[in-house]
Amino acid sequence: MSDAPTWYDVLDVPRDASADEVRAAWKAQIADLEPGDRRFDALNRAAKVLLDPAARAAYDAEHPEEPPVEEGDPAPGTAPGPVQGLTDLEAERETARLRRHQAKAEAREVRQRSREQAARRDADVGLTPGPRAPSTSGGGGVPGWLLTGLGLLAAGLVAATIWMWFAGADGGDDSAAREAQVAAEQAVVPVLSYDYEHLEEDQKAATALMTGKYRTEYDKLFTVLEENAPETQTKVTASVVASGIVRASEGRVQVLVFVDRPTTNKLNPEPVVYKDQVTLSMQLVDGTWLVDDMATSPVQG
Repeated sequence: MSDAPTWYDVLDVPRDASADEVRAAWKAQIADLEPGDRRFDALNRAAKVLLDPAARAAYDAEHPEEPPVEEGDPAPGTAPGPVQGLTDLEAERETARLRRHQAKAEAREVRQRSREQAARRDADVGLTPGPRAPSTSGGGGVPGWLLTGLGLLAAGLVAATIWMWFAGADGGDDSAAREAQVAAEQAVVPVLSYDYEHLEEDQKAATALMTGKYRTEYDKLFTVLEENAPETQTKVTASVVASGIVRASEGRVQVLVFVDRPTTNKLNPEPVVYKDQVTLSMQLVDGTWLVDDMATSPVQG
């Protein structure tokens, strides 16, 4: 059996947890996380599987529960052995608990390293982001971290037809793709921004720019924000740094947008600037480009 954490370990719930218990654990763990945090994505994926009965059944079949440790058997791998005085079932649960604890500790170390890298990067480039030059006019240079990110993206998509427009760069002839790029830049700001003092207005502004399919996913996330943002007094104001077209087909364009997200809350009244790369799938619906899917991850230093 693999010692890798399961979705149950990620959410810290037992395998027989009810849907209400899974949902409660998910909400509790994402309450203090930003959408760009890697653990935020892992928690959402875990909840999506465990809250879907069919998906959960399939997952359980692929990841069967480890059998109880028989008396006298050596502990598998590096996992702790049975604790003296416990029954086999209690020892198994204790082993699982220790594994979950170790997985959480490793996750905390990863988050800490990520924060340290972000702090070093901000020290190198300064905390005040430069003004964004519109993509259709001349502008200043592109930050080094952005060039690195786009270069890595291009290297990973050698099989795709790629267009790249930096701020001030000359575009191609595909007017539809450029329209989708502009729409993505305009949409990503209200989709990623919110203010605890007027959440309802923010939600309406964002959902007006989405397809029905993605609006359903967004509303689930926004429900969590509505429950937590007023208490934490969180405000997020996104701004676009630059964008590029990854690939395009008739009626659908994938756009990569680099975004700064200055964020304040009750504990941090001074803005903390998160730097994200956001991939938006834009769908043409009745002549209008709408967000049909979105994936966000921190910009690597």
